[in-house]
Amino acid sequence: METKEKKKPAAKAPATPEVKKDTWEYKDRNYYLLGNRNPLTYTLPSRHNTRYPLVKFDEEVGYERELRYATNQKSIFVDEQEGQITLKHIVFENGHLMVPKEKRNLQEFLNKHPHKDLIYSEYDQVEEAIDEVEDLELELIAMNAAMEMDVDFAEAILRVEVGSSVSNLSSKELKRDLLLLARKNPGLFIELANDDNVQLRNFAIVATEANIIKLSADNRTFTWASNGRKLMNVPFDENPYSAMAAWFKTDEGLEVYKSIEKKTK
Repeated sequence: METKEKKKPAAKAPATPEVKKDTWEYKDRNYYLLGNRNPLTYTLPSRHNTRYPLVKFDEEVGYERELRYATNQKSIFVDEQEGQITLKHIVFENGHLMVPKEKRNLQEFLNKHPHKDLIYSEYDQVEEAIDEVEDLELELIAMNAAMEMDVDFAEAILRVEVGSSVSNLSSKELKRDLLLLARKNPGLFIELANDDNVQLRNFAIVATEANIIKLSADNRTFTWASNGRKLMNVPFDENPYSAMAAWFKTDEGLEVYKSIEKKTK
């Protein structure tokens, strides 16, 4: 009887190693020193030493790797550099460094340098545009709010910025200064516009200026100006008018508020 020979399973083809796609964007890049610094020259450390440790944690290998910029090497990692090493200073001039797209290793070195976003940063046109749009939108919101704001609220907000001299301004001057504040510092303006204590604080200041209530010389006690009867004690280390604004929200403070309101009218 003829026996059939069993077929051997076909050998599996060796797995093809995965080739990582190079996602590097080739383009000229500009770098600027942070903090509005623009010295004539500034030299960035380009090799590892005890004073300027240049190491970067590599997630792929799981440990820190030493960095070094060498003009004749493709890699910025010391453990991948071979043969004769040609070093070169990295110099910012007037706070700026432009690196052409052909110098990829220098761009990669600057991208992984420990001083990035501490001493210098890369200029990003898209990010810059996003920031500018956000700033313009905030200014627009503030300006629109200022245009619609009534005179009493405008006075309350401006008093925070310019003090008691706001009482001498005409309604047109108030509106002008309010719009200027909204344009100059929209963040602060919106914060004040959303602070429900601003008008109460202004109310307390106006009442003090009108000699309806009196603040002691040490800024610790409010009294009725007419008879010296104590209204409230200012908590330690608090602005007296902010404390009074908060007190107006209490049952006792609300009664005093109504009484002052009648006197101011």
